[in-house]
Amino acid sequence: MSGPLEGIRVLDMSRVLAGPWAGQLLGDFGADVVKIERPLVGDDTRHWGPPWLGDESEAAYFLAANRNKRSVTVDIATADGANVIRDLAREADVVLENFRVGTLQRYGLDAESMAAVNPRLIYCSITAYGQHGSRAHEPGYDAMIQASAGLMSITGAPDDEGGSPQKVGVAISDIMAGMYATTAILAALRERDHTGKGQAIDIPLYDSQVAWLANQAMNFLVGDVNPERRGTAHPNLVPYQTFATSDGYITLAVGNDRQFAACVSCIGKPELAEDPRFGRNSDRVENREMLVPILCDVFLTRTTSSWLQKLAAAGVPAGPVNSVAEVLTDAYAVERGLVRTVQHALDAKLPTVANPVGFSRTPVCYGLAPPTLGQHTSEVLREWLNYSDEKIESLHTTGAI
Repeated sequence: MSGPLEGIRVLDMSRVLAGPWAGQLLGDFGADVVKIERPLVGDDTRHWGPPWLGDESEAAYFLAANRNKRSVTVDIATADGANVIRDLAREADVVLENFRVGTLQRYGLDAESMAAVNPRLIYCSITAYGQHGSRAHEPGYDAMIQASAGLMSITGAPDDEGGSPQKVGVAISDIMAGMYATTAILAALRERDHTGKGQAIDIPLYDSQVAWLANQAMNFLVGDVNPERRGTAHPNLVPYQTFATSDGYITLAVGNDRQFAACVSCIGKPELAEDPRFGRNSDRVENREMLVPILCDVFLTRTTSSWLQKLAAAGVPAGPVNSVAEVLTDAYAVERGLVRTVQHALDAKLPTVANPVGFSRTPVCYGLAPPTLGQHTSEVLREWLNYSDEKIESLHTTGAI
């Protein structure tokens, strides 16, 4: 496997989504990622189906986050199993884990213990609330983090439209924590190039979610106004939301006053750009309740495709509300290669959503399909650790692997 991270070895002891997402990204970029799983059970998400690939042993959820990895089964609760992990860590550049705080310390596999084994090791821990603090020992999953860290309070239609707090349709708190973990690992590897020293990285889901509230957080910190749910509308731009058409929906994304003038001219309402209530974006934000109903009435008069053609010709950013099926099967998906295929042990060809990064010299790798449970145990123990067949058989016999 080639890529910009070729030669980097990653020991991925995480499960579910945040850690595995980071591990998959590192694998996409060429790292050799070994996924450690519990014998006979594996990652929780292997069982989060339907839908399934094959005989209910591989859930689609698991397949979404474990490309470009090799699976090794190890029971860390056994002394021999813990020793296998220490041996692998000695040869690794990165460890990823998302166990409850204190769990790995019981087996001598925490960051401090691993640093004694390999001082160059980058040890990244992903937890609900971080390694320290009053909530460090509490568990957490994505949905509760979306709720408690503010995202659900700004997602969904407002109360006066019959709305209620909503979570995002994918586990975005997990995914973004995985993204933060990936960038932190890359930064730590870069720093290690200068110092030769590894370090521990602490990635809390809660803090990550708060960090990427982005403009909504700053709106509160600067304006002292608590952000509200606005459905598809934008708190700082108008019109920037979804409108019903005669046969569906269209999403308008007007980002400046020039685009607004082009938009209202396109829809046959050029006078709106000259109206002092709407001429500047700041005015439109203040007077959205007067402007939006006018636009709603106009957009209902034509079909989605008709409006998209007119707005595109006028240079106004707009798009349809596509289903996932439309996104993954239309001509543009084919043009951009948004779906790739990899060879899976249970199926001749497994579709997988492409990594969006484009490198000019070291392209993203699609070398390995998500592994079956323990598929590469013997292979990795021979390759990384030079274990003999006799030792591997002995570890199998004792249940350590």
